[in-house]
Amino acid sequence: MKGKFITFEGGEGVGKTTQLAMIRAYLEAQGVDAVFLREPGGNAISEKIRDIILDVDNAGMTGMCEAMLYSASRAQLVEAVIKPALQSGKLVVCDRFIDSTFAYQGVARGLGADQVDILNRLACGNVMPDLTVFLDLPPKLAFARKGGADAGDRLEQEGESFHRRVYDGYLQACELYPHRIARVDCSGETRATHQKIIDILRQRGIV
Repeated sequence: MKGKFITFEGGEGVGKTTQLAMIRAYLEAQGVDAVFLREPGGNAISEKIRDIILDVDNAGMTGMCEAMLYSASRAQLVEAVIKPALQSGKLVVCDRFIDSTFAYQGVARGLGADQVDILNRLACGNVMPDLTVFLDLPPKLAFARKGGADAGDRLEQEGESFHRRVYDGYLQACELYPHRIARVDCSGETRATHQKIIDILRQRGIV
C-alpha cells in the first residue's frame, strides 16, 4: 500500500465530526490529497447497512447481528474504496473503524475480543490503520456537551452504563495497541484539541 490510513475514534459526542472537518480544511490548505470516509457507510451499499444498524425500530437487534452488520459494511468499504485509494497513494481518513467494533460490540455488548478479531480480520484482510486518533472524553461529559442523546440514533439511545462500557473498551484498546493509537484529551477548547491532532500527524510523518 502506498498511501497512509488514519482513523478517528471515540464515544458519542466527543467532537469527532468537528475535528474531522478541521482536519479536512487543514489538509486541503496543505495540498494533501485525502479521502474522508465514515463508518458504517462510505459507499452506497455500506450506507444502506448503516441505516439498518442505526434504525431505532431495530431495538431487538442482537450484539452478534450488530457486529456482523458493521463487518459487512466494513468489508465493502475496504474493497470498494479504501484499498484503491491507498494503492493510488492517497491519505485515507476514516471516522471509526476496527476499534469501534472492539469497544462497542467486543466490550460493551460482551462479545469478547476473540470474536471481534475474527470479524475484523475477515472484513479488513491486511488493511489496518497506520494511526488511530482516540478522542478521549468520558461519556457523561460528552453527552452533556452535545446536549443529550440523538433520538434518531439507536446506539446513542443506549443507557449510561452501556456508554461507560464503550469508554472502558476504548481505554483497553489504548493499552493493547499503544504504538498505533494516540490518545488525545479533548476536554478543552476545540482549537486546542485540533492543534494536538496536528502535532501528532506531524510527529508520525503523516503531514
